[in-house]
Amino acid sequence: MQKQHLTTVAAVAALLALTACGTESGSGAGDGGSSVATDLPVTGVHWSVKSVTVDGKRTAAPAGAHVRIDDKGGAKGNYGCNQFTAKASVEGETVTVSGGAMTEMACPEPVQGFENVLRSAFQGELKGTLSDGTLTLTTAGGDKVTLTEQPPAPLAGTEWKVDSLTSGETATSLPSGTEGKAHFVFAKDGTVRGSLGCNSFTSTTTTDGSTITFGRVATTRRLCPGPEMDLERALLKAMAGKVRYTIEHRTLTLTAPNGSGFAAEAADVSAK
Repeated sequence: MQKQHLTTVAAVAALLALTACGTESGSGAGDGGSSVATDLPVTGVHWSVKSVTVDGKRTAAPAGAHVRIDDKGGAKGNYGCNQFTAKASVEGETVTVSGGAMTEMACPEPVQGFENVLRSAFQGELKGTLSDGTLTLTTAGGDKVTLTEQPPAPLAGTEWKVDSLTSGETATSLPSGTEGKAHFVFAKDGTVRGSLGCNSFTSTTTTDGSTITFGRVATTRRLCPGPEMDLERALLKAMAGKVRYTIEHRTLTLTAPNGSGFAAEAADVSAK
């Protein structure tokens, strides 16, 4: 009985040793072991779209085009003019994008053309490669979406470029011909200066929690075409007195008490 017991113990010990050997860290396919595939670390990151390459033709992205994939099966971002949401999952090196919805702002060319190209390429199963902060998503047909990681943007010191007007939860495109003209920077000393789309402006601000209070806004006195004046008036209304502001990573939204306002995108730091 004692001999049989010792034999059983020895057999169990040998089995445990064999199991441990088979799962030892560092073992791989070459020695009979298996490695666990890890997902690309792309979720929770603000990815600025740099370009889309279709049929060998590369098209640079407009400012503001971006993608953010979360770890709950969703993605959202901006195609360059319109905002979008979609379903998205990451498994190993494959990013799968499907379905979704988008806003319906009228976009000028060539932005509209870029949006169409990006929407087509950013769908289905995409093979992802990540190198030095650059993410490349490749379709089965060989088309590529190239993105770069962008850090969150602080309120002060960031160049904010106005890209839409807002009313409640609704965003509308800027007046035709004014795209990319309005921009501003909040300084750490509380001043703000920039362009309303035609005239330059400067003002003082006080920030308290989620509100900004603007002082008197001083502007130059240039005569501007109709659309530029429409944009200027809309921005001045949104900068009158105490307004609410939110920053979602690299998007700043200012909202006046009556619900009107505008959204602005942080300038691409990699372009400087």
